[in-house]
Amino acid sequence: QVQLQESGGGLVQAGGSLRLSCAASGGTFSRYTMGWFRQAPGKEREFVAAITRSGGTTDYGDSVKGRFTISRDNAKNTVYLQMNGLKPEDTAVYSCAASGVVGFPTGAGQYAYWGQGTQVTVSS
Repeated sequence: QVQLQESGGGLVQAGGSLRLSCAASGGTFSRYTMGWFRQAPGKEREFVAAITRSGGTTDYGDSVKGRFTISRDNAKNTVYLQMNGLKPEDTAVYSCAASGVVGFPTGAGQYAYWGQGTQVTVSS
C-alpha cells in the first residue's frame, strides 16, 4: 500500500508561483501513474495533471495548461506540481494520487491511493 504526503501549499498573490511536492512511501513508486487533483469549496474534484510512470509524458486539465507543470523523481519517490501564473480561481485543496492504470487516468475513481491534501490560496 502506498502512502502519500503533500507539502508546499500556502497563500500567494495572483500571478505568483508555488511548488507542491508529494512524497510516496510503502510501495514501488515507479509502478504508478501519478496525478494531481484539486477541490474548491462547493465544487467537484477536478483533474489537474498526470504523469506516466517513467515521467516521459504528461497531461493537464484545460484550466491549467501552459501554467502548471507536473514532474517526478523516481529516485526520490516524489512527484511535483510547479504552479505559475496563479489565479484566484486556482484556490483549492490540492491532492496527489497514485494509479495503477497505464496511460492518463483523469478520473478520480481510477486512482487507488490519495494524500490528505494541501491548501493553496491565491489572493487577488
